[in-house]
Amino acid sequence: MKIICVGRNYTEHIAELKNEKPEEPVIFLKPDTAVLLKKQPFFIPDFSSNIHYEVELLVRIKKVGKYIQEKFAHKYYDEIGLGIDFTARDLQQQLKEKGLPWEKAKGFDGSAVIGERWFSKKVFKNIDEIPFSLKKNGKIVQQTDTSHMLFKIDELIAYISRYFTLKIGDVIFTGTPAGVGKVQKDDTLEGFIDEESVFSINVK
Repeated sequence: MKIICVGRNYTEHIAELKNEKPEEPVIFLKPDTAVLLKKQPFFIPDFSSNIHYEVELLVRIKKVGKYIQEKFAHKYYDEIGLGIDFTARDLQQQLKEKGLPWEKAKGFDGSAVIGERWFSKKVFKNIDEIPFSLKKNGKIVQQTDTSHMLFKIDELIAYISRYFTLKIGDVIFTGTPAGVGKVQKDDTLEGFIDEESVFSINVK
């Protein structure tokens, strides 16, 4: 399983981190060891003092594809999920300043939360208007819908498949909206698609 992540895909998030708006999708990978094990808390790693939560809508690939045309991309997934891309923001900033890859800040163990609940895309009236949100200790900190994506799901699948063969079970993290922030020990993070709770994570 590959975890393929999209950065800078929501305008407000680009602005809050003072990044440049990309002309094409920003892509990076997480290893399978980044997946947080089921029923496990997220442990803040000792190499960072500024871990940020980033809630993201997920897409799970259902068949092998390469050079997928955007008009056919909908045939390659049936399920929508939700997760968190945990980011060591301090480490990421250091790496960016040196022009180095982000993997240590993005792909460390436990940095990818994949909610246990997946939803058939058929339950949504419009894939490009799916609402999702994140609560931190019961308070909404991130909330948006997929209409605010710079690059839509089918467009992302087409783009990614130019560079990486997509395989069954691969998961695409489609980008985070504004509202990212630091986690502290004993925080609880709960993610929602529309009004449905998809995951709840304790921070240790």
